[in-house]
Amino acid sequence: MSELNVPQTMIAIAIRDGKGAADALHPSPTETPRPDAGQILIRIHAAGVNRPDLLQRQGAYPPPKGASETLGLEVAGEVAALGEGALRWKVGDKVCALLGGGGYAEYCVVDARHALPMPEGFDYAQAAGLPETVFTVFTNVFERGRLVEGETFMVHGATSGIGVTAIQMAKAAGARVIATSRGADKAATALTLGADISIDTKTQDFVAESKAAGGVDVILDMVGGDFIQKNIDSLRADGRLVQIAYQAGAKQELDLMRMLVNRLTYTASTLRARPADEKARLARAIEERVWPWIAAGKIKPVIDRTFPLADAAAAHAYLEAGSHVGKVVLVN
Repeated sequence: MSELNVPQTMIAIAIRDGKGAADALHPSPTETPRPDAGQILIRIHAAGVNRPDLLQRQGAYPPPKGASETLGLEVAGEVAALGEGALRWKVGDKVCALLGGGGYAEYCVVDARHALPMPEGFDYAQAAGLPETVFTVFTNVFERGRLVEGETFMVHGATSGIGVTAIQMAKAAGARVIATSRGADKAATALTLGADISIDTKTQDFVAESKAAGGVDVILDMVGGDFIQKNIDSLRADGRLVQIAYQAGAKQELDLMRMLVNRLTYTASTLRARPADEKARLARAIEERVWPWIAAGKIKPVIDRTFPLADAAAAHAYLEAGSHVGKVVLVN
């Protein structure tokens, strides 16, 4: 194993009593992980904070079998050590990576195939804001949702990390984008992020507004609840609804006749528990299609705020407050 100046111990963020409110998060010394065959060790300079982290902290989203119990699904940093067979990378390479867990720490191990080169000109915070959102949007909007140039795409939660990324990626692919959010300020912000039409769901009916715009081909929804029926009613013939969360609830009574008549598709997926080989395939597909968009300036991470790693509790409280636009990131 090749490595450079890796300490025996590190600081990671632990959860007091295993779960709790944001203030249950605290820095704790622990043993530095070591890469197994096919893995790399990353010296973490920045880690994205995501809503699944909040759920895991609350005890509602346990990590997959074999993944680190430490929070954190995406990081950026330097390759600090190589396990046997991690052939693409060398010590010192700057990378960002999708994790099953372990990002809220000074070091983490990851399957070498799940790392991507840090885009040129990006700092670590910007790069750390890419993997979770880009992987999620790519697999759900472009693979499951089959969005293509010239179609109309709608995303809910437009100013969230996922929403910001979805707007930019859909525009890069040549789609028209309808964005929804709660509040006039967020609706105005969505337009500055590239949305063609922005709807304030506090004061506007997104079904009526989307129908007035000609209907929607693909919808990415993380809200659920009564949005599910409204999404179905917003789709034009052969439309696709892709669900990635149910923040407003997963149980609804639905009228599905429109799905039958208009040949609609309703699909849903999660990312974290997918097999390692599938995540590796996604990483290569994303590097081939999305990384050129980044290099061309079509996708620029929006970092709302950074917090020191030791202040992870404050970062969680800030994300839960819901006023952020884009990503919240921990920095080392």
